[in-house]
Amino acid sequence: MQSKKFSLKIKNKINPFTKSIEVDSDKSLSIRSFLIGSVCEDISIAKNVLESEDVYSTINCLKKLGVTIKKDKDKSYSIHGKGLGSLFAKKNLNLNFGNSGTLARLLIGILSTTPDIKVNLKGDNSLNKRSMKKLINLMSIFGAEFFPKNKFNFPIKLVSTEMPIGIDYEAGVSAQLKSAVILAGLNSFGITTVIERKKSRDHTENILAKNSKSIKIRKGKKRLIQIFGKQQLKSFNISIPGDPSSAAFFTALTLMNHNSFLKIKNVGLNPTRIGFYELLKKHGAYIKFLNKRKKNNEVIGDIIIKSSKLKKPIRSSKDFYEKTTDEFPILFCIAALTKGTSVFKGIGDLANKESNRIKEMQKILKQIGIKSLAKKDEMRIYGKNFISNKNKKINVPKLGDHRICMSSTILSLVTGIKTKINNFETVKTSSPNFLKKIRYLGAKFEIQN
Repeated sequence: MQSKKFSLKIKNKINPFTKSIEVDSDKSLSIRSFLIGSVCEDISIAKNVLESEDVYSTINCLKKLGVTIKKDKDKSYSIHGKGLGSLFAKKNLNLNFGNSGTLARLLIGILSTTPDIKVNLKGDNSLNKRSMKKLINLMSIFGAEFFPKNKFNFPIKLVSTEMPIGIDYEAGVSAQLKSAVILAGLNSFGITTVIERKKSRDHTENILAKNSKSIKIRKGKKRLIQIFGKQQLKSFNISIPGDPSSAAFFTALTLMNHNSFLKIKNVGLNPTRIGFYELLKKHGAYIKFLNKRKKNNEVIGDIIIKSSKLKKPIRSSKDFYEKTTDEFPILFCIAALTKGTSVFKGIGDLANKESNRIKEMQKILKQIGIKSLAKKDEMRIYGKNFISNKNKKINVPKLGDHRICMSSTILSLVTGIKTKINNFETVKTSSPNFLKKIRYLGAKFEIQN
C-alpha cells in the first residue's frame, strides 16, 4: 500500500509548549515480531504494532508466503506460525519490500534456508538503489543463489538452498545483517556462530531468548551468539513500546525550542538504541529517563526533555554509530544550532541508507548558511548559536528518505525558515502519526498534493 505523494510547507516557527505524548510504536520490533512469529509453532500475539507502510509490506509478503495473520483489534495481531522451513512460494512469486531494508534483509535471511523457494524480489525506487552485496554474499555461504549473478541490488531472484549448513560470521555494525544470519541459521544444519566485537541492536535475540535450545549467548569481551539449527521455536506474546528513533525528533524539537517541556511515555530504551540520548546528555542536554522497567526482554520507560542548549559542540566517536544510526540527520541539525565545530566519526555507512544522508544533510545545512566538511568516514559541522531566517529557504528534493524529511521539519520549526519538503509521504513508512503529533505540539504547516 503506497501513500499518495504530497509535499509539506512550513512558514512559521513553533511556539513554546509543555506537553505529554506517546510516539509511534517501534518499527524494528514490529517487523521482527511478524517475521519471527511466522516461523514459530502455534500462534504468536503482537500488540501495539506500528501500523506503517513498512509493517504493511511485511504483512503482505508473509501472507503471500502462506502465513495467516489476523488483526484482532486496534494494533493487535495474531500470527499463525508455520514452523521453521514451512513458508511456501508459488511459482514466479513476486515479493515487494517497499521501502524497508529491515524487511528485505531479514526475510531474505529466512527464505535463503527455506526449501523450495524461488522468488522475485524488489523494493521501491529508494530501496532498489541500495546495495545488498554484503547480504547476498552471506546468504550465498549458506548455499542460496541469486540471479542475475553479480547483481547486488533489487530486482533480483532468490533461489534457496536445499542443504543449508551453519556458518561462522564476524558481525560488523549492521544489526540487519546479524539478524539475517541468525534467522538463516535457525533452519540450517549444525551450528551458526555470530561473533560481535561491538554489540548492535539485539531485538532479534530478545524475541528468540526463551528458545534456549535454539539460541545461546555468551557475554564477554567478544559477544558470542550460537544458533542451533532445526529446533522448533516457541510462540510468543509481545507488546511493542514506542520507537526511540521516532522519539528523537520530538526530543530535538523540545531541546532547541525556547521554554519548552515534553514527556514522552512508554518508549523503548534498549541500551543498543539510545546513543542519541546518551550523546546529548553527555553534552549538557536536559534529558532524563524515568519509570524504567523490563518487559519481553526490552527496557521501557518515559523520557523527560526540557529546552536546553548544549554546553559544547558535539563530539561523536565511531563507538556511537551502532547505537545512533537512525538519528544522525537530526543530530546534524542540533550541531548546526550549537556554536563551534561538531565532529562525527565512523559514519561512512550513512551513505548507504535511504539516501546518502551525509551529502543530503550537507546540502540542507548549506541552504541555511551552515558550513560543513565531509570525508569518507567523518563529518564536521561549523555551528552557530543563532541563525537568522531572513532571506533563507529550505528546499528538500524528492529523496524518499523519511529521516531527512523529519529532520528538515524540526529544523524549520525551531528556526522559522520557510521550508518545502517534497515526497513527505515517505515518513509514513516509519512514523505515520508524525504530523499529527507535531500539530498537537503547536506546529503549523500546509500540505500540498
